[in-house]
Amino acid sequence: MAATYCLSRALTALAGLSVLSFGSLAASQIEDQAEQFFRSGHTNNWAVLVCTSRFWFNYRHVANTLSVYRSVKRLGIPDSHIVLMLADDMACNPRNPKPATVFSHKNMELNVYGDDVEVDYRSYEVTVENFLRVLTGRIPPSTPRSKRLLSDDRSNILIYMTGHGGNGFLKFQDSEEITNIELADAFEQMWQKRRYNELLFIIDTCQGASMYERFYSPNIMALASSQVGEDSLSHQPDPAIGVHLMDRYTFYVLEFLEEINPASQTNMNDLFQVCPKSLCVSTPGHRTDLFQRDPKNVLITDFFGSVRKVEITTETISLQRDLGIMESSHKEDQMDEELMEPLKYAEQLPVAQIIHQKPKLKDWHPPGGFILGLWALIIMVFFKTYGIKHMKFIF
Repeated sequence: MAATYCLSRALTALAGLSVLSFGSLAASQIEDQAEQFFRSGHTNNWAVLVCTSRFWFNYRHVANTLSVYRSVKRLGIPDSHIVLMLADDMACNPRNPKPATVFSHKNMELNVYGDDVEVDYRSYEVTVENFLRVLTGRIPPSTPRSKRLLSDDRSNILIYMTGHGGNGFLKFQDSEEITNIELADAFEQMWQKRRYNELLFIIDTCQGASMYERFYSPNIMALASSQVGEDSLSHQPDPAIGVHLMDRYTFYVLEFLEEINPASQTNMNDLFQVCPKSLCVSTPGHRTDLFQRDPKNVLITDFFGSVRKVEITTETISLQRDLGIMESSHKEDQMDEELMEPLKYAEQLPVAQIIHQKPKLKDWHPPGGFILGLWALIIMVFFKTYGIKHMKFIF
């Protein structure tokens, strides 16, 4: 009897151990799956898009920046997480034959200015000082939220810059410049202040690779349109506008991004190959030694899109609601509609009526002193010349 009891206790303990080991194995598998699912390690995305050039002949730089702005918005980054800096307003330039538009293709099919562009820094606000303040967060307390980069240590940040540059510098407004050392120190401040998780830096300018040579902060991946000693060339001249519409490197990058959707599995290695020298004429460069992850494991949407921690499924899920709940909610909606007064909008300025209405007759006002004096002089001359007997011809 005692032997049977001991045997049953041993079997029970063995079963318990097997259940625990199975449970721990399942838990470890779930943790591994979760870690793989959240492999990028970030929870939010930001974009800082900068055009540093003024004047009409730099139309293409504004089109570059607005095209990238359009792409990141299409992939899910909202305006609240985009800092857009344009040094000139080409849409309102008096030389623009099509006002309120900026085109990036010579057939003029795509207006990248659109009707929902939110420019945060424009014209003379685009300076080296303001750019560095945005990156490092050293801005006055009165600065509105739309002009702030409110990132944290879980933020992936895309920084795109375009303009005229040289070996180790990028010009702002043709009046000042930012050096590669200043830019590298700004990124180090961001890292020390926990303002980013990973950072992607893209620059389209002459000798662009010189701008990332001095970077030394971790988790930075950099791309440039040209190597040191090379020019970054323009693309698509438009005779109707009289200028080039885009730069070559940005044109092919955007052509690549048009094939990306929020669920794409395309990685950064594919982005490195979008503009070979045969297309760009210049030699694009990239730097990944500071980046901890392998670029082939970094999705394009980790920087160009919003964070979407969801699993895509092709299964159909039928959602059935309780009929009683649906009827009660329908009755409540009807009662709310009955209680709610119809919305009335204040009449705006009646432009159509103003254009077609007849001119209003002017009210009569008594003549001023000068007119009265002139009439008095005329009457005195008349009396002196003809006398009072000719007054009947006047009245």
